[in-house]
Amino acid sequence: MYKRAGIFIGLSITALIAILMLLKLSPLETFEEKLLDYRFKVRGTIKPPDTVLIAAIDEKSIEKLGRWPWSRDKIAELVNKLNEAGAEIIVFDIILSEKEKNDPLLGRAINDAGNVILPVVFDFERGSAMPENEILLSSAFASIQNPDMFNKYNPIMAKSILIPVPEIIQNVMGLGHINMFPDSDGTLRWESLIIGYKDYLYPSITLQAAAFYLGIPHEKVVIKATEGIQLGKRFIPTDRWGRTLIHYYGSNQTFKHISISDILEDNIKPEDLLGKIVLIGATAVGIYDLRVTPFSPAMPGVEKHANVISSILENRFIRCVPQSTNLIVLLLSGCILSIFLPRFKAVGASAITGFFLLFVLLSGYYLFAKNGLWINIAYPSINILFIFISVTAYNYAVEEKHARRIRAMFSSYVTERVVNELIRNPDMAKLGGERREITVLFSDVRGFTSFSEKHSPEEVVSILNEYLGEMTDIVFKWEGTLDKFIGDAILAFWGAPMPQENHAELAVKCALNMVKRLEELQQKWRSEGKPVLDCGIGINTGKVLVGNIGAEGKKMDYTVIGDHVNLGSRVEGLTRKYNVHILITEFTMNKIKDLITAGKLWRTEVTGLEKVVVKGKEQPVAIYEVKGLEQGAESRVKEVEEEKVVTMKEK
Repeated sequence: MYKRAGIFIGLSITALIAILMLLKLSPLETFEEKLLDYRFKVRGTIKPPDTVLIAAIDEKSIEKLGRWPWSRDKIAELVNKLNEAGAEIIVFDIILSEKEKNDPLLGRAINDAGNVILPVVFDFERGSAMPENEILLSSAFASIQNPDMFNKYNPIMAKSILIPVPEIIQNVMGLGHINMFPDSDGTLRWESLIIGYKDYLYPSITLQAAAFYLGIPHEKVVIKATEGIQLGKRFIPTDRWGRTLIHYYGSNQTFKHISISDILEDNIKPEDLLGKIVLIGATAVGIYDLRVTPFSPAMPGVEKHANVISSILENRFIRCVPQSTNLIVLLLSGCILSIFLPRFKAVGASAITGFFLLFVLLSGYYLFAKNGLWINIAYPSINILFIFISVTAYNYAVEEKHARRIRAMFSSYVTERVVNELIRNPDMAKLGGERREITVLFSDVRGFTSFSEKHSPEEVVSILNEYLGEMTDIVFKWEGTLDKFIGDAILAFWGAPMPQENHAELAVKCALNMVKRLEELQQKWRSEGKPVLDCGIGINTGKVLVGNIGAEGKKMDYTVIGDHVNLGSRVEGLTRKYNVHILITEFTMNKIKDLITAGKLWRTEVTGLEKVVVKGKEQPVAIYEVKGLEQGAESRVKEVEEEKVVTMKEK
C-alpha cells in the first residue's frame, strides 16, 4: 500500500513539473540558464582561433593618444595602418554617427582599405522617418526560405536605426547591427543574427564579418526561417526569432588584444595582423559597454563579437535540444525514480536519489562539453528532489502515524519511556533480555476476594479501576515501569529499560506516595458511603533478567524474571502478617540507608522487624517496615535484631 502511494506521489509530481516545463515557468527557466552558465565555467576556457584579434582602445592608448573619442584623422590613420599590415577584415565596434570635419579623410581610408565593416544600431522604442539608404539596403539579407514562418514567429523588429555619417558609409564593405539583448537576469547568452527594420531583415556585424572572411557571396547567406542561417556549407542554428546561443571561449582577454597605440607607433610585428579579422573596440574602464556573460560580470562588448565570429568560423555552435526531448528526459527519469524510490528506506532512498541527480547533471554537462548540446537539467533535477522530499515526507508521516498508534496502544500498559526506548532501540523488542540490578514493587489489595463476594461486579470494577488508576499515575510520576496488573495486584519496577542509579530510592518514594494517596481515597470512599480498600506493598532490590519475554510475533511482554522478583512478591504477602503497609528487604535498605540518615528521603521511619526465611528460600532475609512521619519529624532507622529469624511456610 505504501509503495503504491509513493509511486502515485512521484508520478503526480512528475506530471506537475512537466506542465511547468511546457508553460516555461520563469524562475525555473532562469535556474536552467544559470546551470548553463555553470557548465561553461566547469568546461573552462578553450583556445580561440588566432584569426580573430582585438585592436583595443585601452588605458595605454588613451594615455598616449588622449581622451576618447579621438578625432577621425587618428581613426583614419588606424585604418591605414591595419590595411598596410595586411588585415583581412576590419570590424568597427564604434558608432560613427556624428559628423566631424575629418570625416572625408576617414572615408578615403575606408575606401582605400576596401575591407571595413561598420556598425549600425537599431532602436526599438522610438520611430523615425529616415529615408532608405542604398548602402544599408545592400547589407540586408537577400535570400529567405519559408518566409511565411515569420508570420507566426516574427523576428525582432526595430522602429528606427542609427547609421554612420554619409561621408564614412559610402565605401564600406558592409554594415551589421551591434544590438545586444541580455536575458532577464542581465546575462548575455544569445546573439540576434537577424533584426527586422521596415520591410527588410538585417544581419549582425558578427555574421557579416564571418561571411566576408569566408568569402561567401551575399546571396549565399540564406535565412531558413525559424531554423537557422545557411552560410555556404555551414549551418548556424537559431531559435524561432533568429537568435543563436553564444559559444563563449572564455573570460576577458581570452582573445589577443593589441593596443591601438602600438599599432599607430608600429610597435607590433606585421605578421600579428596579416590575414586577421581585426575588431576595433573599447576595453578601457569607463568607456566600453559592460556585458555580463557566463564567464565574466563585465566583458567588453567587442570581446563578445570576437566569440561569435570565432564560433562561426570554427563551426562551434550550442544547439538546444527539442522541447520534446527535454520532456522525455523529465518523464523518463521521473517515472523510473517514482517506481524504485518507494522500495527503499531512508538511506537507500537518499543513495538512489543522489545517483539519479548526479546522472542527470553529469549527462547534461557531457552533452554540452562534448557535443555542444543544451539539454534542460533544471526541471529533471528539481523533479528528482521533489519526488524524494515528498515520498520521504509521506513515509515519515505514515510511520509517525503508526508510531503514534503504537504509543497510544502501549502507553496504557507501560510507561511512555518504555515505548520511546523501544522506538529508539528496536533490539529491545526481541526475545530475551539482560541481567540488570533493579528494584521491584508489588502492591496487592487486602481481602479482595471477600470484598468481591460482598459487592456487585459493577461496584467492584468501579472502585478497583479508581484505585488502580490512581496507583498507576503515582508509579509513572516516580518514573517507574508498570509491568502488569495481576488481578488487583500491581507489579512495577525501576532501573529498566532506562538505567536509574537511584532506583531503590524512587521505588520507596513511590510506595510512600501510594500509601498517602490511598489514605485520601479511603476518606473519599467513606464520605461517599462506598466500601474502603486497603493494600500492602513489598519492595526488593537485586539482579534479575529484564526484557521482552514471550512468543516473538505473537505475544510478548516487557517484564522481569528472577529470584529477587519472587522475593519481592513474598515480602508483599508478609504485610498482612505484620499488619503494615510497606515492607522492604535488606537489599533495598542497603541502597537507601545513607539517604535516610542524611535526611534526603523525606520524613521517613524505617523499622527493622525480623529476619525471615520465605517459602522457597533457605537464607533468611531481613525485612523492614517503612512509613512516613508527620511534618517536622526527623527520619530515623531501627535495625533488625540479629537473633530474630522466622521461617514462613506460606506466601
